[in-house]
Amino acid sequence: MTKPRVLLRIGRPSRYTRNRLYPVDTPRRQLIAKSMPDHGEARAEVRGHLLLRRWYPVPALHHRIRLPSRTVLVYQRLEAGTDRGLLLDLLNTPDDGDHSALDTYLRQLTSTYLRVFSETAQMSPPEAVIGKLYRDRAKPGGRLDHYYADQESVLTDAEDGPRLSDLARTGVYVNGRHYKLDWAATIAWLRDAFDVPGWSVISQGDPTDVNLAVPLAWMDYDTAGRNALAGEIANFSFYTAVLGGWLVPALNPEAFTRHPATFARLPANTPHVSSHTHADTLHIRFTDRLTRARRLALSRYWELLVRPIAARYLPGESLGEALRPYLAMRIIGVFNLAHMSLEQRLYLIAKLALCMDSNFSPTRFFGLTEYA
Repeated sequence: MTKPRVLLRIGRPSRYTRNRLYPVDTPRRQLIAKSMPDHGEARAEVRGHLLLRRWYPVPALHHRIRLPSRTVLVYQRLEAGTDRGLLLDLLNTPDDGDHSALDTYLRQLTSTYLRVFSETAQMSPPEAVIGKLYRDRAKPGGRLDHYYADQESVLTDAEDGPRLSDLARTGVYVNGRHYKLDWAATIAWLRDAFDVPGWSVISQGDPTDVNLAVPLAWMDYDTAGRNALAGEIANFSFYTAVLGGWLVPALNPEAFTRHPATFARLPANTPHVSSHTHADTLHIRFTDRLTRARRLALSRYWELLVRPIAARYLPGESLGEALRPYLAMRIIGVFNLAHMSLEQRLYLIAKLALCMDSNFSPTRFFGLTEYA
């Protein structure tokens, strides 16, 4: 007796956020079904995909299915597997491994960005720019309020030790240098920082190592459209240097079950942090640690994309000034400081102090001179 032909096979789901991804196989296609409980985000994703496919390689969107409780978007499934298919996997190459594939990928990535940014850059009013990751989070009632309105993180193991609000009075020492850091003033500054015109480009908007596929393609489109140029640079740079190799896998390990090499590289991407108080003032010392692959990624991104784009649109000190609010939001607006370990929290406070300094230098912030 002939076995019936299987016309549809749905695999086990994976989840990176509250959306679930289901591999779907048909006789002719390998697909991925993205189940999204927020209809608004799904509509934004469809609009973003439609716009982005004119400029970047993206997988085809085959179906859009609206159900009462969710929207399901069905895409062509890209090549993937255990520790394979994402920029993340190239960044997980051991230090003594061959980084030529990563270097080739970064050159292709930056050349694509350089072409698209050069063709689409324009000075835009704030309302013309996608606001989800920055402006919306800073507005009253946004994520900053959700995270920090009713709580204040302690900065030592002692309950009576310094708190965030105390830094307005005492400042903080970071690697031996004193910095002013007024938490309330920083939040107030961020409220208005994204309500000004700025350079924008057509982009995916959230360029992380899990949203960039290998071979090169862009995924996840709910922030795709006209995005702030400075936000694009801040996002890729901070994710590569801090979030992707350390904080995200440390705080959300379930998202990396299909990429276990991430955890093997975690110690090499974890900064060393220590602290003490003296004369009621907090002293933080940290040493950034990154794998060779992540150092290479930062170096190539800045060498081949940021520096030529900045020379044209954000010359001189204007690049640093443009980056500061976007970096600040990457530092405190992705994860809630109160939900971190003390070392993680202190590291981000130290980075925030550097970011808020009047002499802020993105080159020093990311340690780019040593990666050259």
